[in-house]
Amino acid sequence: MNDKTAEAISAGMSAQIEKISETDFEAKAKKILSQEPLLSAREVEVTFSLRGKKLTAIRRTSLDLYEGETLAIVGESGSGKSVFTKCFVGMLDKNGSITNGSIMYEGHDLTQFREKDWLTIRGKKIAMVTQDPMTSLNPLKTIGYQIQESVELHRGLKGKEAREEVYRILEAVGIPEPKRRYRQYPHEFSGGMRQRVVIAIAVACRPQILICDEPTTALDVTIQAQILDLIRRLQKEQNMTIIYITHDLGVVANVADRVAVMYGGQIIEIGMANDVFFHPLHPYTWALLSALPQLGVKGEKLPAIDGTPPNLFNKIQGDAFAPRNKKALNIDFLEEPPMYEVTATHMVKSWLQDPRAPKVEAPDSIQRLSEQKENRGTDPEAKHPHLDPNRETLIEVKDLQVTFGTGRKKFVAVDHVNFEIFKGETFSLVGESGSGKTTIGRALVRINPVTQGEVRFRGERISGKISKEMDEKVIRSMQMIFQDPMASLNERAKVDYIVSEGLINYHLYKDEHDRQDKVQRALNEVGLLPEFSSRFPHEFSGGQRQRIGIARSLIMEPQFIVADEPISALDVSIRAQVLNLLNDLKKSRGLTYLFIAHDLSVVRFISDRIAVIHKGRIVELAEAEELFAHPLHPYTKALLSAVPNPNPYVERSKKLLVYDPSVHHYENDAPVWEEILPGHFVYGNEPELDGYRKELNL
Repeated sequence: MNDKTAEAISAGMSAQIEKISETDFEAKAKKILSQEPLLSAREVEVTFSLRGKKLTAIRRTSLDLYEGETLAIVGESGSGKSVFTKCFVGMLDKNGSITNGSIMYEGHDLTQFREKDWLTIRGKKIAMVTQDPMTSLNPLKTIGYQIQESVELHRGLKGKEAREEVYRILEAVGIPEPKRRYRQYPHEFSGGMRQRVVIAIAVACRPQILICDEPTTALDVTIQAQILDLIRRLQKEQNMTIIYITHDLGVVANVADRVAVMYGGQIIEIGMANDVFFHPLHPYTWALLSALPQLGVKGEKLPAIDGTPPNLFNKIQGDAFAPRNKKALNIDFLEEPPMYEVTATHMVKSWLQDPRAPKVEAPDSIQRLSEQKENRGTDPEAKHPHLDPNRETLIEVKDLQVTFGTGRKKFVAVDHVNFEIFKGETFSLVGESGSGKTTIGRALVRINPVTQGEVRFRGERISGKISKEMDEKVIRSMQMIFQDPMASLNERAKVDYIVSEGLINYHLYKDEHDRQDKVQRALNEVGLLPEFSSRFPHEFSGGQRQRIGIARSLIMEPQFIVADEPISALDVSIRAQVLNLLNDLKKSRGLTYLFIAHDLSVVRFISDRIAVIHKGRIVELAEAEELFAHPLHPYTKALLSAVPNPNPYVERSKKLLVYDPSVHHYENDAPVWEEILPGHFVYGNEPELDGYRKELNL
């Protein structure tokens, strides 16, 4: 049994999730209104002293937290989500301080606590699960030691008694063979298992409040679903109150009783989850929801939020969102709006709620969501290059195999992969981490050597040993956009050099004026200002850094681009901007993409065709809408079942499937790669293929 199978079984993911309806939210609202707040923050202000300047990260914000509830805090990076909740556990950075307000918990004002006071609260009564489990775990200590340390410190257990408690906690968070796992180190665990260890440390002391700071951001959709189910189960068992910090609205729809939307260091809307999703009232909440790919029309632009969040070094006048709000009123630029009470549980900080304000309708996408209709339309004028009878095969992959290591340590990362990519299309590869997606992408652009098989570009072989002239042709014609824009950019180089490095290496410019002119054109094409060329990567936001990476690829004037998880680390609104940019460039430059991702909602929006890969083998390939309408392979079905949905009712009543490789019996009946319908391929043996044909009524 592998880690992922064990995780799935332990979490019980094959079970039907309890259905939820509007009456359930009404019942939760009544329960909340009938009790006193467990924690109450009032007019909290947090400032940081940075390079001699004062940054106001939290601007007089209030929040009540109730026993047993799940509150989700959402917003773009830099909105103040993490800073605000760190005030509840005394974990602000040294240069940060609470300069106004109060945070009342158990009769004490937490803003007055010193470090010795926090030791009675932090971990014991209020605990935190951080975003990256690898950086929050000590690589030199066993996971058993790290959990036991928390048990001994806060619960007074020692020796054998503490160790037995650790075994129980490991079982509770779904880690099998706890006695063996106790002695292992963090690097011996998968990403999902490491996140379970971090959760185990946080819940070891049975805290009253658990703060989960982006607990599933770096995880695959299937593992994410398991972690969310685990936290929900632990909450019921231990009667915890949970705060989720996230920018993934699918996660919010899955877990939240209430939702608080933050922008510019303030909560600008808060209400029950069904209110915020189906009846949002703040223009920023409208913009966040409208930017979701699930609500977009394929072939049309996603509604992105123009501009950038406010500079919190400056004093903000009026509504912080006003400069980015196309429906802003004059007063939005002059005075800060008060918090209006719409219902007893729904409040919004917007002048649109003032009785004197004009009536402004929510966008059509919000109307569709409130009517519980997802927009799965396709622009009727959209072109489908793979359906063109005169289509041109740009990339051809035949029996591709990529291995790492030799002898006993030989690892087959990609095995017998076959596909074609046609000129002008977006061909997507989806699958869990470690499935071989990136390995294939890197093999196509000659970063990873090919062990067997071949890759052809416009009919010419480009894998293996090729001439220097062909190598230069490949480099100019095929470029790659990397997943982490910060790690892939030279932090010591200015943007001017980063973008033009390819030109410099291959002498693709006439003179210095020509080089600078090409850099300016590339930056302009991705929506960056000319003056940005003299800055360093750390001076940009995540979305801007990704645009720099795209400009670096474009300047070589490629025909084919491998986009490796280009939006996985970005906020919803920035993600929409980058997706729109990629689609615009595809049209204006006639580009062809290999788009690598694990977020199937994004893949569905941007792709012409999708290939699903599992452990180095493509198991299914079809046109995007066909794959979603008629998934055949059990692994594809499991992936699709875990895709987050922005509708809380749909999200919480869906059936999550677990892929179990043992369902295949290939010992005596070998599988083949079969075109079961025109353009729809699936991997399976004859009995499985017969079953798939019956599913399709063939």
